[in-house]
Amino acid sequence: MHFEPWQLALAIVGAFFVGVSKAGISGLGLLFIAIFANIMPTKLASGFMLPLLIFGDIVAVAAYRAHAQWRFLLKLFPWTGVGVVLGYFAMGKIDDRQARLLIGTVILAMVVLHVLRSRRAAAGEDPAMHHLPVVILTGVLAGFTTLVANAAGPLMAVYLLSARLPKMEYVGTAAVFFLLLNFFKVPFMVDLGLITTDSFGINLALAPAVLAGAWLGRRLVTKIDQKFFEKMVLTLSAVAGLRLLF
Repeated sequence: MHFEPWQLALAIVGAFFVGVSKAGISGLGLLFIAIFANIMPTKLASGFMLPLLIFGDIVAVAAYRAHAQWRFLLKLFPWTGVGVVLGYFAMGKIDDRQARLLIGTVILAMVVLHVLRSRRAAAGEDPAMHHLPVVILTGVLAGFTTLVANAAGPLMAVYLLSARLPKMEYVGTAAVFFLLLNFFKVPFMVDLGLITTDSFGINLALAPAVLAGAWLGRRLVTKIDQKFFEKMVLTLSAVAGLRLLF
C-alpha cells in the first residue's frame, strides 16, 4: 500500500478524528469514515480503519470503563454478531464500485438517521428501543453497517439515548461495546484481505495521531458548541457520501 502525499495528509487527519471521536465527540465518526473511503479503494478503507478504531477504543475504555452498563450490551451483542456475519458475506461478494455505492448509501442513511434522532430528542420523544423486535433490528443493522462501513455509531446513539443513560454511563457503555465489537470484526476483515501486515504497519504509524486526537477530544468535549459542530460534520459527511455515490 502506497499513499501519495495528499493521501497521507488526509489519512493523518482521519486518524486524528478517530481519536477525537472516541474521546466523546461522536459526530466525527461519519467524517473520518468518509475521509478514508475517498482516499483509497472503498472496500480496503473499511479494513484499514479498523485497527485505528481499536486504538481509540482502548483509550476510551481505559478512561470510561467503570461507567459501562452491561445489561444493555448483553441484549444487543448476539444480534450484532449476526449483522457482522451478514456484512461479511456481503463484502465478500461485491466489487469496489458496488462497495462505494453501498458505503455512500450507508453514510447518507446515517446522516438522515442522526438528523431524525436529534429532532425526536428535541421534541422529547424516545423510540421504544428496549422492545425485543427493535433490539434485534438495531443489533443486526449495527453489525452489518459496522462491518461494511464502520458506521454503527448513529444506531448505537439511538439505542443508548433511548435508555436515558447519564452522560458518563452513555460514554462508558458505548466505549466497551465498540471495543468488543471491533475486536470481533478483525478475523472477518483479515479473511476478506482487508487487513494485511502492510496496512497494519501504516496503522501503527498513524497511531500517534489517534492518541493525539483522543487527548484533545477529552478536553474539547465539554467546550465545543455541539449543535454547530454536528451540523458541520453532517454537512461534510453528506457531501462525501454523495461523492461516493456519484
